[in-house]
Amino acid sequence: MAYLYYPSWLKPYIIPQLPFLRWYGLMYAVAFGIAYYLTRYQVRTLRLEEDADDLIDFFFWSIIGLLVGARLFSTLIYDTSGLYWKKPWLIFWPFDEDWNYTGLQGMSFHGGVVGGLTGMLFYCFKKKKNFLEYADMLAAAIPLGYTFGRLGNFINAELYGRVTTMPWGMFFDTATRFPAKEGWVQRVAEKAGIILPPNNMLVNLPRHPSQLYEAFFEGIVLWLFMWFVIRPRKSYNGMVMSWFFIGYGTIRFFLEYFRQPDENLGFIIKLVPDKTNIYLFETFFNFTMGQVLNFLMIIAGVVIMFALRNRHRNKLLSQ
Repeated sequence: MAYLYYPSWLKPYIIPQLPFLRWYGLMYAVAFGIAYYLTRYQVRTLRLEEDADDLIDFFFWSIIGLLVGARLFSTLIYDTSGLYWKKPWLIFWPFDEDWNYTGLQGMSFHGGVVGGLTGMLFYCFKKKKNFLEYADMLAAAIPLGYTFGRLGNFINAELYGRVTTMPWGMFFDTATRFPAKEGWVQRVAEKAGIILPPNNMLVNLPRHPSQLYEAFFEGIVLWLFMWFVIRPRKSYNGMVMSWFFIGYGTIRFFLEYFRQPDENLGFIIKLVPDKTNIYLFETFFNFTMGQVLNFLMIIAGVVIMFALRNRHRNKLLSQ
């Protein structure tokens, strides 16, 4: 069977001699630029009293909050080594022990949401702006920018998916190798038509290119839904933000079945204890940390939506 191979010409560095110039960082810059443009468009369409400097200030605090929150969640929740609890100054230290530039590797989307909302709240409180109105505008813009963040993950050859026998499975050189003597490895290889090396050797198996799945569904598809379906039907402040929580959480929850769980965490909830191979999809009833956080995100979106909608209805009835 034919499989895809991760492009050998695709490297994380834009210029090899300048290791701090990475495609991943550029993708984030593009993502922020798209979100800024789409938010500015909404400000003009809604004829809000917001000049360019204020909007830049809004994005500055939102991005600062996003980066801080994303980094804190990644290092203090997802990392189980305890290193960052013992040496918290390393959380925002972009070098290794030999002073090689590594960047801030490891960012959590859910931490970014919490941090970004905190930054937005600070700005709106300082400028006496309507927080929910600004949160709605940003929620409608974020998914399209997020597409480029996941493309950055693909360029880094990270956050790849679980082992698959689908013809679009992809071989990542950075992926974990498995002992050819393992029974499940032999079964997968046989089904995939892969010739295994001797039993004492390690073998690479095709993976779901889950970064591309997420870029398409959590990015493009979600943006189309938010921008052309939800945004035009907005009837109260906070509605778009609530739908973003529900939409992203739902899509990401199901895409987590294709994405490989963090090796140091595995499955947080194991309802089927005899199906715990994190490299394979074996059951719908073992859940990752990402799925737990996405479920909480969905619940938050539903609760906020009903609370704000009821408040809006009561306000209309009292008039």
